[in-house]
Amino acid sequence: MNIFLSYILLGLSLAAPIGPINAAQIDKGIKYGFMHSWLIGVGAVVADGVYMLVVYFGVVHFLEHPFMKTFLWLFGCFVLLYTGIETMLSANKLKIGGSRKEEPLVKSFISGFFMSISNPLTILFWLGIYGSVLAKTAATYDTSQIIFYSSAIFIGLLIWDFTMAGISSNFRKYLTSKLIIGISFSSGISLIGFGIYFGFQAFTVLFK
Repeated sequence: MNIFLSYILLGLSLAAPIGPINAAQIDKGIKYGFMHSWLIGVGAVVADGVYMLVVYFGVVHFLEHPFMKTFLWLFGCFVLLYTGIETMLSANKLKIGGSRKEEPLVKSFISGFFMSISNPLTILFWLGIYGSVLAKTAATYDTSQIIFYSSAIFIGLLIWDFTMAGISSNFRKYLTSKLIIGISFSSGISLIGFGIYFGFQAFTVLFK
């Protein structure tokens, strides 16, 4: 049981660092409420699952090819710049007491998925952390136990997403319209900043 709890803590530690997903969750929670914020996180967790399978089945060498690295950095740059600009442009339209259902829930899920799947830092997380965990676990446990302990990582990820969604959506009650606009604007700038960083990394891979 202690091992299972340690894997849940690993999932929490993977999700906790401030990045584009957390910035987007805060923005969606303040704008539209709990479900939109939570689905951003769920989309990201599904993308994490894709990379977990990639590591598990040993096809990571494909992702390490310079072409794939460049493609992912550029795609991530586009997704983050688009999301950041859209967030900033829609910030001035926010009002206290406004409808929280102005955007389809599926859009939040897709946004979270593409922000995570196109993030090479996600790949590095799963290569470095899950890869080493998998190697250690495979040497000690059978396949069913590997799946069991891997599911604990996802429980940790989902607990963090649930917490972030709850905090950001409830925080909305205590904010004025100007503060909501300011936070949304800051989230947009943060996403654009990550997008520029991704673009710079693509440029580095292309011309190194």
